[in-house]
Amino acid sequence: MAFRTLLIYNPTAGPWDMTRVLKRLAEDLGANGWQLELVETHKSGDAMWLSRQAARDGLDLVLVAGGDGTINEAANGLVGSNTILGIVPVGTGNILAHQMHMPILSPVPPYQVSEVADSLLRSRVQRVDAGVINGRYFVCWAGAGLDAEIAAQLEPRTRYAKRLRTLPYIIAAFSVASWFKGFRTRVSVEGRAFNTRALLIVASNIQLYAAFFTIARHAYMDDGMLDIFVFKGLGLGYVVRHFLHMLFGQRHLNDPAVIQVLARRIQLETAPCVAVHLDGDPFGETPAIIGLEAGVLRFLTPPQAPGDLFCKAPEQVL
Repeated sequence: MAFRTLLIYNPTAGPWDMTRVLKRLAEDLGANGWQLELVETHKSGDAMWLSRQAARDGLDLVLVAGGDGTINEAANGLVGSNTILGIVPVGTGNILAHQMHMPILSPVPPYQVSEVADSLLRSRVQRVDAGVINGRYFVCWAGAGLDAEIAAQLEPRTRYAKRLRTLPYIIAAFSVASWFKGFRTRVSVEGRAFNTRALLIVASNIQLYAAFFTIARHAYMDDGMLDIFVFKGLGLGYVVRHFLHMLFGQRHLNDPAVIQVLARRIQLETAPCVAVHLDGDPFGETPAIIGLEAGVLRFLTPPQAPGDLFCKAPEQVL
């Protein structure tokens, strides 16, 4: 099936300039009948504006060549429209692409252009949920606390820092963990409220978290619910405990210091105010209201994506 497609490329995403590789990908897709235009972003917010304009123009598909932050912008432009969101992984973390088991484009041989093109051409369209935190949509996760403080310390990163891949994250994580003592929080969820001392709070719409962890092994992207985790504790000892539990065998799922809730909405009040993130990018501070809108995003899902990410049948198979 031929798609009228806008390919949005964020040239500052990822460690390398991928313009030439993306042009090869566009040629491959064009050879299969796709009508495709490649447009670069120049500043923050461009991907959202371009995606919203594509939806208004009635385009079938917006492909995003960038990282999870650029994908987030495009999703915010497409929520509620009929235009499909697809991804072309060229970022640094590429967590959503890893969740979908997609090949990552490379600036050197093997470029994996044909693999990515084949994946796109054989995809299906799924209706997925979109989370929302303080009025902004997210695709993967949002949260507050330790991880958001790490993101705030890292961003924005230089291209050289991005070439170091996960090393800056590890360094920043050790740095923040050395002084971050946690925060008092009141969590209100589904008519209930409780007070605790927490290190981080995560509301996830997918199963993966960061590059290493499966945080919510039973999460669906289309069940109308968020998998919410409150990691309790105080200081570095609890940070190490939670890290090791997630790294080795998902032991956090049976840890009494971790509260797990399946819900549509959660409200966070903290003392002191702590950093908030969405899809890995900083997004202000608490207080925060995190919710979900079911089935508001049409998502291009590659054939190799895990079947247990979805509980509903696809809308369409390409």
